[in-house]
Amino acid sequence: MESIIVAALALTGTLAGTYFANRKGTALIAYRMEELEKRVQAHNHLVERMYLVEERTELQEEKLKVADRRIRDLEKAAG
Repeated sequence: MESIIVAALALTGTLAGTYFANRKGTALIAYRMEELEKRVQAHNHLVERMYLVEERTELQEEKLKVADRRIRDLEKAAG
């Protein structure tokens, strides 16, 4: 009879320990996933901003080319 009680207590302890360990592990995984999602969002935001910067740079380069052509044309007309 005592061995049955001991076995039942051991089973209960094992199940409780496993449950709480899994619960803690799941909470840790959920936390790490949230942190990873934040980093991915920050990275995506940076990519979007860099795309806008590249577009603006291309526009400024085109404006610079036009200004250079105008200056050359004015210099030819004056010279």
